[in-house]
Amino acid sequence: MRISFASPGLPESGGLVVGCFESKKLSPLAAELDKKTGGALKRAIEGSRFTGHRGEMLEIVAPAKLKNSRILLVGLGDIAKAKLKDLENLGGSVYAKLANSGDIEIAILMSDVEGSDVPVVTRAARVGFGALLRSYRFDKYRTKEKAEEKPSLKKVTIHVEEPQKARRELGELQKVSDGIFLTRDLVSEPANIIYPESFAAEAKALSELGIKVQVLGDAAMKKLGMGALLGVGQGSSRESQLVVMQWEGAPKAKGDAKKPVAFVGKGVTFDTGGISIKPAAGMEDMKWDMGGAGVVIGLMKALAGRKAKVNVVGICALVENMPDGNAQRPGDIVTSMSGQTIEVLNTDAEGRLVLADALTYVQQKFKPRAIVDLATLTGAVIISLGHEYAGLFSNDDALCDALSSAGEATGERVWRMPLGPEYDKLINCDAADMKNIGSGRAGGAITAAQFLQRFIDEGTPWAHLDIAGVAWSTKDKPTVPKGGTGFGVRLLDQLVANNYE
Repeated sequence: MRISFASPGLPESGGLVVGCFESKKLSPLAAELDKKTGGALKRAIEGSRFTGHRGEMLEIVAPAKLKNSRILLVGLGDIAKAKLKDLENLGGSVYAKLANSGDIEIAILMSDVEGSDVPVVTRAARVGFGALLRSYRFDKYRTKEKAEEKPSLKKVTIHVEEPQKARRELGELQKVSDGIFLTRDLVSEPANIIYPESFAAEAKALSELGIKVQVLGDAAMKKLGMGALLGVGQGSSRESQLVVMQWEGAPKAKGDAKKPVAFVGKGVTFDTGGISIKPAAGMEDMKWDMGGAGVVIGLMKALAGRKAKVNVVGICALVENMPDGNAQRPGDIVTSMSGQTIEVLNTDAEGRLVLADALTYVQQKFKPRAIVDLATLTGAVIISLGHEYAGLFSNDDALCDALSSAGEATGERVWRMPLGPEYDKLINCDAADMKNIGSGRAGGAITAAQFLQRFIDEGTPWAHLDIAGVAWSTKDKPTVPKGGTGFGVRLLDQLVANNYE
């Protein structure tokens, strides 16, 4: 779907979109259109429950005086309180409303208004960005879908003063959407298409953007002593992989600024649970158990695409957890790259084993100034937070605050959860240094985070994001169609932009 910008004007075809503030106050352009149509907009408003509240919409068949197909009135609410994410939601909601309307093209008419601190070109770019994000479809396998079942809308033109400036702002945002769409694609692909080697191939393609990509296989990881990660993948015919991506956007930086920020993603490309096998119902969802790694590769594409002035390393730890005759057994004891030993009491608590070695590797190899890991790690975090927030665990208050701020700005919200010695002792073990599950079901997301913290060097700022509840959605949201969400790409891109560039 194409987003374009044009100087203010009134197109004579397609749909028209204009705004209305609270208390039924028409925007300047909507007021002009109302006058042109002999008061048709005001009459439609008075004959409905539409008030101009943010998110409301009122569709009107275009009056005879216009050659357009329809007019869509959108509620803007109190413009002084509108945040950037509200504008993105507006653009996404407009696209969703008209995508299947039959119109091929629509025009959104925007003008500067009193009371808004956001320049009109920025508001226009954010509306376009929201429409772009909402237009995503994963339909490559729908070979029988009829033309009339597909969205008719192909182009959104936003009419605004200084359209070239809005175009430039959207161009920057599109680099981020490129990363989001890559993440959504990978999370949506079935496990017979995306497995450790094919995922690694997707990462190698990013070398075209200037990202250095290295892939370690079983032999290299065995030499490094990654017994925790390799133990998870030993039951699969697919070789495990560790993808290492480096973006050096600040080569002349000095001191701490020269050190990279590290992002580490769990990449279990399919999770049967191993010998501790999952129930059959819903197991097909485990194709997206590589969501954390999917976010990391999407983030790297976004950062490189917009040429972020920061040094970043992205690690994707990729395995397939399968139950064959060579699979890891409950009761096995493995030695991690850190030298710590782990008794595996449940082979379905595998993500933390994969991340343990990846966290050790990134610290020993790169000495990062901060680490954020992402994983679809526990069902327990969904019980705690539902599908609205990601669970945030951290040893550093400043990093936590930075992530929370970035989450509020982008709409990818996080909620801090506790860590502490009381939870840590629940993974103590008689047979090894630790066990891979807690004692009982209580605090499952917390004990998983406590496990990961044991692999973080003292003094290293670290945050763990449990994205199990937000990596996939069964319902549409304004800028996120149901399916793979790409949650985390925007969050971490904003984190980098706010704190490390």
